[in-house]
Amino acid sequence: MGCSMRVFNERLATIFLALAATSLIATGCAQQKAPATKALAAIESSLAEVKDDAAKYAPDGLKGVESQVARLKESLDKKEYDNVLAGTPELSKAVDSLKDAVASGKKHAAAALAAAKSEWSTLNTEVPQMVENIQTRVDELSKKKFHIKVSKEELESAKSGLEWMKSEWAEATAASNSGKQIAATEKARAVKAKGEEVQKTLGIKEA
Repeated sequence: MGCSMRVFNERLATIFLALAATSLIATGCAQQKAPATKALAAIESSLAEVKDDAAKYAPDGLKGVESQVARLKESLDKKEYDNVLAGTPELSKAVDSLKDAVASGKKHAAAALAAAKSEWSTLNTEVPQMVENIQTRVDELSKKKFHIKVSKEELESAKSGLEWMKSEWAEATAASNSGKQIAATEKARAVKAKGEEVQKTLGIKEA
């Protein structure tokens, strides 16, 4: 009887210890939930401040950060608060790096825009004059039956090139008027390059 009672008491003590340990674990988890939730929420709030700009200036960096956020949110849902607390410092640094990348992207974009505006100012004068000169030369050659320096094929090629230039220049002008200065300048640059090629074909000396 005494032996049975001792065994019973030992088992009872083991159960109490297990319950106590479970209670401590549960309490610990509950204590971790609040700081883990708060830390992740703070990072999400910080990310939200730069998310729109990041999508434009640092899309790859944004994808990486959002992937990390998703993993920690999954851990939070699974009540793996220790994983969340361990991962938030690194994630916070990633968000800071993303902000730096956005700032750098904005700076480069502003510089590119300024350069495009400056180049457009020059092209907006040069290209229309180039088109006019080519048109004059094409009209002159079209009136002649025989072309000594320019073959019929070269003249037809020049005419085709001139029409392309006019079309592209119209698009460049429209882009500039709508505020798409970089796109406008890129088109204008292509038109000028084509114009130089056509001028050479027609024997027009550059000014």
